[in-house]
Amino acid sequence: MYLVTAPKLLRAYYPNTLIWDIPTTEKVIYLTFDDGPHPTITPFVLNTLQQYNAKATFFCIGKNVMANKAVYQQIVDGGHAVGNHTSHHVKGSTTSTYVYLKDVSFAATKIHTNLFRPPYGRLSKTQIKELTVSGWELSFTNPVTKQQQTAEHFSIIMWSVLSGDFDITLSKEKCLKNVVNNTKQGSIVVFHDSEKAYERMAYALPKVLAHFSKLGYRFEVIPQ
Repeated sequence: MYLVTAPKLLRAYYPNTLIWDIPTTEKVIYLTFDDGPHPTITPFVLNTLQQYNAKATFFCIGKNVMANKAVYQQIVDGGHAVGNHTSHHVKGSTTSTYVYLKDVSFAATKIHTNLFRPPYGRLSKTQIKELTVSGWELSFTNPVTKQQQTAEHFSIIMWSVLSGDFDITLSKEKCLKNVVNNTKQGSIVVFHDSEKAYERMAYALPKVLAHFSKLGYRFEVIPQ
């Protein structure tokens, strides 16, 4: 079960430090891609974005960065932003804070960013507090010992619109409608550069870019 747009009740449950959209008076949309990098799907995304001079934010899994270093570098060299999506796609709501932070910390040694998105959108309020507190500096080898890390704290990025591309029961046409019908200026939109989502994402992404470009929108990275 999932909702295409983030309901007010869900937003109210979490601390107001979480970012669900980016208020703006300009025609700007923030496309994001989770779970990569992938050796062939991420390059497809990058090539498609380039056709529309669009920038996006890629929330990467640490183990995938290690397996696809050249593709990760393509993301960075293309002027896109990167975010931490843990090392092994762990769910915070079913993982102890110690183990969760250890997994995030290892990813942080490979993904240099202060942007973080929790897999499945699930994490505890204790985990949120630990990740967003100023001076958060965990090391992978010993999370209890404070050592210098690349980011003083994380900005936790959630979403305004879920494309639903990860849903294998969803038609590619409905995936497109989910985005077109719910996206507006300042929206943070979630796609996935993964094998599971590829069929729906590959259909919807070019059409989303074309549709909103004609309406005068720009596609930008989420600021660090």
